[in-house]
Amino acid sequence: MTADAADAGVADPAQRIAELEAQVAEANDRTLRALAEAENVRRRAERDKQDATKYAITSFAREILSVGDNLRRALDSVDAEARKSSEVVETLMTGVEMTERELLSVLERSGIKRLDPLGQRFDSNAHEALFEVPDPSQPQGTVAQVIEAGYMLNDRLLRPAKVGVTKGGPKPEPVAAAAEDAAPAGGDGKDGNKAYEKGAGGAGGQVNEEL
Repeated sequence: MTADAADAGVADPAQRIAELEAQVAEANDRTLRALAEAENVRRRAERDKQDATKYAITSFAREILSVGDNLRRALDSVDAEARKSSEVVETLMTGVEMTERELLSVLERSGIKRLDPLGQRFDSNAHEALFEVPDPSQPQGTVAQVIEAGYMLNDRLLRPAKVGVTKGGPKPEPVAAAAEDAAPAGGDGKDGNKAYEKGAGGAGGQVNEEL
């Protein structure tokens, strides 16, 4: 055996070891990636399962909201004077009020919360502007009237509140500045509560008519 052949014989095992180590490293990397993907799939499946449980009643909830709407319309249709003038009417309206409170309580226990944004700043993520109300004493885009209450199902919007908003007043404080002054505990101040603008492209920003 020549010296060159002997050197080659010594070099081959070292090269083979290096190749095997590279293959092992590659196999480990593939294994880790596969495990990470499997964990991601598991988490997505768990999240989908939780969402299915939390939002399974969405269709039923939307249907039952009409019951609450009718109760509220019945209450709004009778003024205070009419109630005072008739004991029968007062008793009837008291019963309707109790029924409405019980319905709202049942809805809240199911994760459904009523949105009544009167006096709040217009939020295109949760409100639908139907008309404008001239009011120079209020910042532009303040909710002046609530035509139909909105509802949340857990952390999702079930139905936007249909509202009338003010116009002609001072421009509202920028959202960023307002968030710095009064950011809710645990929040990041990014709630989509942007300034109201007539015809804005937001989901509820379009005004249908002027009052």
